[in-house]
Amino acid sequence: METKQTLQDFEKIFQADLHAYLLKQGRLDERLPDAPDIEQRWAQTGEAYLPDGIREYNGYPEVSLGWMMYIGMAIAKYWDEDWELYSKVPNLYRYLRDRIDFDHLDDYICQKVLLLDADGHAALQDLVAECASRTYSRLYHLHLEPGSKEAFRAYVAALRQLYLMGAAVELKTLGYKMQRM
Repeated sequence: METKQTLQDFEKIFQADLHAYLLKQGRLDERLPDAPDIEQRWAQTGEAYLPDGIREYNGYPEVSLGWMMYIGMAIAKYWDEDWELYSKVPNLYRYLRDRIDFDHLDDYICQKVLLLDADGHAALQDLVAECASRTYSRLYHLHLEPGSKEAFRAYVAALRQLYLMGAAVELKTLGYKMQRM
């Protein structure tokens, strides 16, 4: 009898690949951040994102995946900037999306939240595109039945890891060092 993979099994697959890639690019430290405030926002953020993400997945899988990385970055920036204020926002995903629209969420986050210049925006766009592409490839090569519970678990695990990696990249960009004390 074949055993089904759990959400945690899928997360390990995506985390290992993304962490290795981002470490090689110098965008993460060996040790991932311990950021409970940001991690606690995942459930609400992921749940709010799913209708938009799933709708986009068939036509634009890399967008569906990559946007979650931008969202993780934005929430990390808000955490650093003024968490006392931003922690009171009922739903940070909807707050971000409703500033513009889903299709332009990446540009909004790069320009208005992360305050990147054109070169920084282009570099981040390339990084997120590569992470989304790698994650999509991993999802595809799992050979899961489309629409199955297992495929859904894998998609949610991928989104969660992209969210956490996005937050980790932004925290490193902001100067946080993740080292064992």
